[in-house]
Amino acid sequence: FFMRQEIRADSLPFDAEEFRRRFAVMADEFGMDWQLTDSAIKKRLVVLVSKQAHCLDDLLYRWRSGELQVDIPCVISNHEDLRSFVEWHGILFIHVDMQDKAAAFERIAALFDQHRGDCMVLARFMQILPPSLCQRLPGRIINIHHSFLPSFAGAKPYHQAYQRGVKLIGATCHYVTDALDAGPIIEQDTVRIDHGDTPDDLVRYGRDIEKTVLARGLRYHVEDRVLVCGNKTIVFR
Repeated sequence: FFMRQEIRADSLPFDAEEFRRRFAVMADEFGMDWQLTDSAIKKRLVVLVSKQAHCLDDLLYRWRSGELQVDIPCVISNHEDLRSFVEWHGILFIHVDMQDKAAAFERIAALFDQHRGDCMVLARFMQILPPSLCQRLPGRIINIHHSFLPSFAGAKPYHQAYQRGVKLIGATCHYVTDALDAGPIIEQDTVRIDHGDTPDDLVRYGRDIEKTVLARGLRYHVEDRVLVCGNKTIVFR
């Protein structure tokens, strides 16, 4: 079974390290997989983007308003388009040229370590991460995919949906693995469409779903509400 508990630190007669030491004895006895985190310590998100700003814009709004309790040390992009927008928020913007992809992803991994990242967020970062990076950060890379997975994985999902004539489109927030768009799903949502909608309409509707689904999925992750079991997640809402 799976369980999540919140404990008020001031209700304990000892500190977190002593709690960890004492609980480890019982956990070993019952063969538990467990972790203890301090909710007062904000997680550090390293955000990766390309050219589209809607997910990043929503993320930074929630961060500035205090709704999303995280630190964002930097935003990394393979384009310069969003530099002024990011720097206006007082956040470091780093451009990484993707012509040599192997070198580029090595630099991204180094930047993640340099800025002490806890989680890498792909906020419409339109590049496929190499398996080595995915395997290096299991359960620590979160992507927003613009379809209701497992339907329409890969490129241009809204155009795929239009060609197929579906009546619902959606977005999926998931952990990244070395299998494209196939990692454990954290959050999803949909919107109804009809025969009169164009591919551009689907893209427009999708932007609204993408940013809200990413925000919810990220909140669950940074509040330690998600447990991964195989290729599924248990989400304590």
